[in-house]
Amino acid sequence: MKKWAYPLAIITFIVFIVLRVTYQGNFVNKLDAAIAEVLFGNRLIDVFHYIGEPEFVVAVAVVLLAYLAWRVKNYRAMLLVVFTFAAGNVLNQLLKKWIQRPRPEIEDQLTSFSFPSGHAMTGILYLFTTAYILAEHNSKGRKVLLWLGAIILTMLIGLSRVAGARHFASDVLAGWCMGYTWFIICVIWYERRKKLFQSNHQ
Repeated sequence: MKKWAYPLAIITFIVFIVLRVTYQGNFVNKLDAAIAEVLFGNRLIDVFHYIGEPEFVVAVAVVLLAYLAWRVKNYRAMLLVVFTFAAGNVLNQLLKKWIQRPRPEIEDQLTSFSFPSGHAMTGILYLFTTAYILAEHNSKGRKVLLWLGAIILTMLIGLSRVAGARHFASDVLAGWCMGYTWFIICVIWYERRKKLFQSNHQ
């Protein structure tokens, strides 16, 4: 990872805390309403929520684990997938139950809590982890494409939740922020274990 990626995780964590404290405030409510007005009902964006669904994320995890186990034989990276995909989802559920923000008021709304958005958080976790693992032994050009694709899809998954009125925009931003912070924590663990392994086998 680039050096700037690590301090950025501190910034995203601070933004998450600020949103946690202020999501009931006037400014955030007005911002949520303004963004919802722009995005609500946008079917082109709304369709991207499917690639953030738990079933899709689990399918990606299985494929990625199989690739790491049989093709690359990178068992530390398999643990990275478990920490980001599975533990990240558990963290999201714990945060939702702790904060207990109701979802937007629409017909046939989901019954779970809203803050932070699970699709936004698990979306950034599984897409960034996939990009990180696949970029590890790839050319510079392919690395750029992998990360660009991951960033664009992450944004579309998050925005789809606002377009479908399943979340407020602040839920999505909070999901991205906490997701990125957790991703970097897991990457720090992975890279330290990797360096330790390499130094022990020199």
